Amino acid sequence: MRVKAQFLLSTFSAAQFPAPSVPEIAFLGRSNVGKSSLLNALVGSAAAKVSSTPGRTRAINFFLVSGERAATRMIFADLPGYGYAKVSKSVAATWPGFIEPYLADRSTLRHCVCLIDASVPAQESDRRLLDSLQSIGREFLVVATKTDRLSGNERTRNLGALKKALEVEEILAVSAKTGSGIKELWARLEDVCSTKTES
Repeated sequence: MRVKAQFLLSTFSAAQFPAPSVPEIAFLGRSNVGKSSLLNALVGSAAAKVSSTPGRTRAINFFLVSGERAATRMIFADLPGYGYAKVSKSVAATWPGFIEPYLADRSTLRHCVCLIDASVPAQESDRRLLDSLQSIGREFLVVATKTDRLSGNERTRNLGALKKALEVEEILAVSAKTGSGIKELWARLEDVCSTKTES
């Protein structure tokens, strides 16, 4: 799969968001869920910085991405991870000022990819995120990361438990390490962006 990714900007301010243009996909999840690794697996390069310390992403990072179809261009928005205790209260207090407006008001935001760790039981913070997106009418896909750490039986059991706890009908299982599920996720994102753009 041939994909190009270009870093656009990093911002803490709604006033500095890129001018609305192409469809956007927001990536959300807890600080240690493997969000940067998944983004890099999607674009085939080290676009997003992977840190050994959770909670490094403090701003919204925007990347212009060209997909496999020539007509498909989109922006990936890498949002700060949540649920990490060592993020200072002063930093976390600024997040509603730009994260909430982005999710609620961004006209070009087409879909949210909500990441959860396949090896960890559903967290209350994950449930709150999904409830919040539902309350503002945002469409989302739940994606389970780090599935390479589980056996086939463990994966089936964990995904079933996560679906029940989060009250969702579908969870897409992926692994940034092995590439499992990456092609399927890309297809979903391209479909969402192309369909929404044409409608």
